[in-house]
Amino acid sequence: MAHINVLAEDVSLSEPTLIEGLPGVGLVGKIAADHAVEEFEMTHYANVHCDGVPRVAVYQEGDATLRSPVRLYADEERNLLVLQSDVPIRPDSAAELADCLSNWFDDEAILPVFLSGIPKEQAGDVPELYGVGVGDGTQMLADADIGEPAEAGLVSGPTGALLNDAVERGRTAVGLIVESDPQFPDPAAARVILENGIEPLTGVEIPSDDLVDHAEDIRDAKERLAKRMQSADEESTQARPLGMYQ
Repeated sequence: MAHINVLAEDVSLSEPTLIEGLPGVGLVGKIAADHAVEEFEMTHYANVHCDGVPRVAVYQEGDATLRSPVRLYADEERNLLVLQSDVPIRPDSAAELADCLSNWFDDEAILPVFLSGIPKEQAGDVPELYGVGVGDGTQMLADADIGEPAEAGLVSGPTGALLNDAVERGRTAVGLIVESDPQFPDPAAARVILENGIEPLTGVEIPSDDLVDHAEDIRDAKERLAKRMQSADEESTQARPLGMYQ
């Protein structure tokens, strides 16, 4: 049965902000989410047992502990949650995942911040970031001085399904979209989304110099997941110009 299995019952949160880190273009969401979990030494708060999540167990280098592939981490002091995934979510399973998570969002009065990359070959410039929102999310973006899209577009994959669910239910939500490398993990884009998106939205400072200082190590660590997503021919989370469909 689909459910969120809370492990850390002693963690108290009040209408927290959630940073979504599902794998997508440039792995920007995953890199940003993983970095927040590590930087704040966040508590493993819950496991996500939703239809659409592959029934696998994962483990990390140098650690024999098996874990659920999609997990929630919490920081009580900062009233923050992070959705971390070590596996891609198939597009035909995205709706089931969105339905499962969105019910929990409503029950816990969570403000979700969804992250997505938009493919663009990098030319050495700082990747551009803009925001989209549902309900009060658009005013939150304006208050944080986060720019609007310069062209029409859409967000696909599991993050697109979650944003679509927010639209259908009229739930306040924010989406942050950043220009990202279409082929390789992009720590620089993840840093932009942390510094210029999540920080002004949440008021939480997330040190991110390490994302640039150790960019090559991060790319190497995430490369296998990026290749698996490409070879599986799956529609991952990404933003696209709407002109592609007109």
